Amino acid sequence: MIKEALNASVLEGVERLDTSVEQVYASDLMSDVLAFGKPNSFLVTGLATQQAVISAHMAEFKGVVFIRGKRPKDGAEKLSRDNQLVLMSTELDMYDACVRINSATRGDSPEPVVVTAQEQAEKMLLSNEFEIQGDDFAKAGIVSTDIKSILKKIGFDSKLVRRVAISTYEAEMNVVMHADCGKVILSVTPQMIEVLIKDQGKGIPDVEQAMQEGFTTSTEEMRAMGFGAGMGLPNIKRNTDEFEIDSEVAVGTTLRMKFNI
Repeated sequence: MIKEALNASVLEGVERLDTSVEQVYASDLMSDVLAFGKPNSFLVTGLATQQAVISAHMAEFKGVVFIRGKRPKDGAEKLSRDNQLVLMSTELDMYDACVRINSATRGDSPEPVVVTAQEQAEKMLLSNEFEIQGDDFAKAGIVSTDIKSILKKIGFDSKLVRRVAISTYEAEMNVVMHADCGKVILSVTPQMIEVLIKDQGKGIPDVEQAMQEGFTTSTEEMRAMGFGAGMGLPNIKRNTDEFEIDSEVAVGTTLRMKFNI
């Protein structure tokens, strides 16, 4: 088990230590986790913040272990408890943790819950609206977490929910980092999930350039939180079936994301 391999202390989720894990992903860049991490994995990171837990939740990970004895102090433990994630801390550094985990035993992922088409059709018609406040990193990711919970309760396929959650989370973080405020509208029909995010802020001068992987205008502070690596908009495009972006400098940006059911 990962706990024994790392001699880790459990911060949250001791009752879930027997959860099967397929892979372990080590990174301090949360956009990379969202882009390349696979479901039923475990995150090893030195980013001891709420954002690491939210990123793990969006990517359908089973838990997070913080290296070098780090422990989050911003509500990460409650988020882990609410979303059934295991949270641990180890004194090891990233390299030693990865070496030890490499030999840990990994089990099979649990069978997905099967929901009939009739059950989905009866439950999935809804429209919800959420607000995002720019520069409020303490609450960043909460809207995406709520949307993911709503879709899981409806009974959508876990892979579809994961794509919606990752896309919404990336878009939400862009609003927090680059806009004054934003509005999120979740619309669900029997054929499609649509997430519309409209913000008020400085806008994007060159959308084509902003869509290139690696391009970023983020500050060092944003990078220190694991974001701003220039993967946000490319991640959204990768996970959506239809993606539209419209931006006006000094006015704001509108993202329309569609996911086929």
